[in-house]
Amino acid sequence: MEKVEEKMVFSRNEEFQATLQPNYDKHSELKAFDDTKAGVKGFVDAGNSTEVPRIFVHPRESIHNSSGFTEKEFVFPVIDLEGIDHPMRHKEIVDKVRDASETWGFFQVVNHGIPLPVLEEMLQGAQRFFEQDVEIKKQYYTRDTAKRVAHVSNFDLFSPSVPAASWRDSLYCFMCPNPPSPEEFPIACREILIEFSKNMMKLGCSLFELLSEGLGLNPCHLKDMNCAEGLSIAQHYYPACPQPELTIGTRQHSDCVFITVLLQDDIGGLQVRHQNQWIDVPPTPGALVMNIGDLLQLISNDKYVSVEHRVLSNKVGPRISVPCFPLQGFMDQLRNCYQNVIRQSIVQPQ
Repeated sequence: MEKVEEKMVFSRNEEFQATLQPNYDKHSELKAFDDTKAGVKGFVDAGNSTEVPRIFVHPRESIHNSSGFTEKEFVFPVIDLEGIDHPMRHKEIVDKVRDASETWGFFQVVNHGIPLPVLEEMLQGAQRFFEQDVEIKKQYYTRDTAKRVAHVSNFDLFSPSVPAASWRDSLYCFMCPNPPSPEEFPIACREILIEFSKNMMKLGCSLFELLSEGLGLNPCHLKDMNCAEGLSIAQHYYPACPQPELTIGTRQHSDCVFITVLLQDDIGGLQVRHQNQWIDVPPTPGALVMNIGDLLQLISNDKYVSVEHRVLSNKVGPRISVPCFPLQGFMDQLRNCYQNVIRQSIVQPQ
């Protein structure tokens, strides 16, 4: 059944690309773009700032259908973690985390303990990396997913199931356990990456405790499953787009992890699917966005929900975001998850 669906997706993508221009050789154009090792940023810097290339043009229906809703109709959850150690306040926070995780799969946290200067420097460090000389960035450009430090534009660039490339460049860094030596990280963001990861590991542990309690479990339950043992940090750079109606920053997807914690700048563009509508996630100064991943939905027997989300492209830019994934490595998590499910689900179905 899955192979049939994959063939249908591939066929639809071929038909869509064929409508762009007869004899369009998508693979050759993708390879020519990738061979530059300069990403979308390099393409724009080369003076190509008036039109979006065909390899980035998505089907209209995957870009439009924006929410059109006001904050009065849908209020995105914001949870204040201040006073988390006070018993009464702690229970209130757990209840809010549980409710947001069950209904939205997304929420923002404020007063989370990570100093604002650290957040600001992390965004600036990411911007420094992407805006430095392209020859320096090329040293890190790779399609090898096993690399612990990897600069790339679209890891799924050549996937037949993907209709078009996303208007985004990325830097992926595996931080713990067993991180690369400091010298392996780009100098433009080296120090802040290390500092930011220490803060994020601490926050990740706190979030897993709240999520465990929201499931009626011991606070250490998810941590004892090694959900927070490791950490990977991505840095995404979305250049200003001349035709945002034609392409997208990140296509719709859900995250194949336990949780994701996101630092974003003030430009916006992140949307989540809620009640079958695309809802904007408003940038909030000093806040971090947290969302449930597929694996946490799995081991919670769908009590917590992993929802689709996307990032729209924008004429304003660049947009910078830093998603963090507390994990041990995807395959380790997946194996542990299924072993857990086979032995006994941690939450019994209602």
